[in-house]
Order: sequence, then structure tokens, then C-alpha cells
Amino acid sequence: MTLTHRLAEYIRACFTGIWIESHEHADAIMEMARLCRQEEWNLITWDIDQGLQGTGIDMDPGGIDPLSAIRTLNAWTGPDSTTLLILKNFHRFLSSAEIVQALAQQVLRGKQTRTILIILAPVVQLPMELEKMFVVLEHELPDRDQLSEIARGIATEDQELPEEAELDIVLDAAAGLTRLESENAFSLSLVRHGRITSQAVWELKSGMLKKSGLLELHRGTEAFQHLGGLETLKAFCSQALRPTRRKALTRARGVLLLSLRFRRALAPCGEGSTMLRLAEIIRPD
Repeated sequence: MTLTHRLAEYIRACFTGIWIESHEHADAIMEMARLCRQEEWNLITWDIDQGLQGTGIDMDPGGIDPLSAIRTLNAWTGPDSTTLLILKNFHRFLSSAEIVQALAQQVLRGKQTRTILIILAPVVQLPMELEKMFVVLEHELPDRDQLSEIARGIATEDQELPEEAELDIVLDAAAGLTRLESENAFSLSLVRHGRITSQAVWELKSGMLKKSGLLELHRGTEAFQHLGGLETLKAFCSQALRPTRRKALTRARGVLLLSLRFRRALAPCGEGSTMLRLAEIIRPD
């Protein structure tokens, strides 16, 4: 179920406090704007840089005060209208007791005025006073079809888009990227190689892992036949990689290998397998 469908259900049920976890604010707002046009709901956005913005509503674009944005929401309601106020990156202001209290009062008041408070942020950081008043939704990363659409939108010339088998490898590599990250990786591949390949995608993912400081990405050239023993593991990986009619979510995504002295995570298995090497942990004597 998409963000639009889930959000529509909660708004129709008059959930007046909604927290959306998203790293792609522009795309999330675009989806919500499309929903508001369909349902004829009012949509207002606020951020610390642009202040209050909305279509068809007379407001001060310079109103960058977060507390004023909450308090003036009821002035934009009508007898038969629903109004959504999206507060971008508002988790930065929840250390203020005054703002937390204003949010709590507005969530309760919104039941009568049909005003919906939506906090859009990359993390969920609800103070305990608001935990029971907000429902949390996740703006999901692009799925395989969306990644394919992004790739086709970037590779517009002949030979820039790989054939189906190679394209599948590219889409597998791009899984877990945001829309912006996938666009950047595909564009970088075009600049370097004149076509979309998985190499630039893996390079981008390697950089992401380095930022975390927890994992290291190692792309080996070893094949299955180079592994000695591990027959059960090989059989498991072969079965996991085999085409299946089951939904993708039910397929194994990788395997975790543990030993007494070292711990390493491997994923996925097969030709050109990828190894995510955790820091080696030596068992205490």
C-alpha cells in the first residue's frame, strides 16, 4: 500500500497527528499534494526557510516562527473542509516545551476542525507527551518498477539502457537507494561509461556504508567453485537465487555466517558475490 493510500485512510478516519518518516521530502509532498487535489483538501507546508506556503490561502510567506505556524492553523479551516499542515523537519523544534504543548492542543482540537498536523522528518523523535497522539507512517523507498522508470527516464538514447538481463543486475544493485541516489548513480554511470551499469551504483553504496562507519563493502571476483566445502550454504544460495513465483518479500536476501573467533556477514551469494564485512570481533579468552 502506497503512502497516498495509507495517508488517505488515516485522514478519513480523522487521525489529526501524523508523523511521516522520509528522506525524500519533495517526493512525499508531491504525493500528498496529488491526494489533496483529488480529495479537494487544503494543503499548507511550513519550513524554517520558506515559512508558510499554500495554494488558494492568503498567508504571510515570511511566517517562519514554528509556534505561530501551529497556532494559526485553525484560522484556515472551513465548515466542510479538511486542511493538512505539513511541518518539514519539525523534529528539530521538539525540545521546546511550549511547542510540544501547542502540538498536543492542536491535535486534540483538530478532531472538531478537521485540521491534520503532519510532521515530515527523516527520523522519528517523538517526545513522550506526544507518543500516544501521533501515528507513524513510512515513506517507502522506490520499488523495482520505480527504479526501472527512473533508469528509463535518464537513459534516453540508444544503447544507454542495458538489456533485460543486465538491467536486472542494475536494479538489484540499486535496491535500497532513494530516488535521488538512484538518479545520481545512473547519471554518473552515463558520464563515465556512456550507459547505465551496476558499477556506479555499487560505488555509491560503498560510500554510504563508509559514512556509517560500521560496514565495509567488498566486491569480490570469486565464483562458487572457488569456495571449498560449505555444500549446504551453496545449496541454500542456489535455491534462493532460483526464479520463483513467490513474492519477492518471501525470498531470502542473504546469509549471516558466524564463527567462534570472527563474525562476518555475506550477501548475496553467486558470481561476483558481495561481502559486507563487519569489524572482526575476537572472542574474549
